[in-house]
Amino acid sequence: MATSYMDYTLPSTQFTYDLSKNPLFKKDENNYINSLSINQLNTLGNTSLLDIFLSTGNVVEPHIHQNATELVYCISGAAVVSLINPFTNELLHFPITPGQVANVPQGWWHYEVATVDHTHLLAIFDAPVPEAIFGSDILRLTPAKLLAYTYCLDEKKVQEALAPIQKTVFIGPPADCQNSTAPVSSSAPNVNHQPYVMPNVQPNVQPNMQPNMQANTEPNMQPYVQPDSQPNNQPNMQPYVNRLPYWGTWVDPRIIHEPGCPYYTELPVNTNNQEER
Repeated sequence: MATSYMDYTLPSTQFTYDLSKNPLFKKDENNYINSLSINQLNTLGNTSLLDIFLSTGNVVEPHIHQNATELVYCISGAAVVSLINPFTNELLHFPITPGQVANVPQGWWHYEVATVDHTHLLAIFDAPVPEAIFGSDILRLTPAKLLAYTYCLDEKKVQEALAPIQKTVFIGPPADCQNSTAPVSSSAPNVNHQPYVMPNVQPNVQPNMQPNMQANTEPNMQPYVQPDSQPNNQPNMQPYVNRLPYWGTWVDPRIIHEPGCPYYTELPVNTNNQEER
């Protein structure tokens, strides 16, 4: 908890709150989200939460939290928490039932799908006010022309497909959705996963194997080296990850501009083992 300098003797000090008084979003009587942050309870400190209620097949839409890690705790029902690991570029699915949790690191793309009715989830954040960027906002605010050009798509089809998205979805599918050809409830929960029964076991990872990597079984096969790439053999050179731009946040080194890119700038590296006095 961050150090608090508030005066706890003031009559404005808050120690309790009713989350039903602060709805974030309501789709219907069975699918809604209530929220709690330091704006509602000023003694919270560096924590906040979302109280999530879902029925079968409803989805907390894909999104990221740019300022917080999210711990999803299942109170009742069942859900699948899905996320993309930016280090391995894998889409992972974690089924949870009452008493189980799934953790989403800060800034990771993720979503939750209810697999039974009366699912109740508690999303806990390590920030006084959780921030989010939702997939629906990315899709509706990014020009269709740019999406079509960037990904070599038909602009008219992109416009037609995204036209129904006029506001933040929060819980999908929207209440007025007429598309029943691909129900969400059957798309994620059954992807390469059996029901969760063993704690402390990571899915889809074989011992001593990197994800999405095949073992080298051919004799005398040399590991692949990218052409024109030189190994880092300079003395006292710090690892590449330590030479990231000073952006004030973690950045996946694979998305940093490489040499030859007009935006690339090589930062100086301090090779001294001792600080200058």
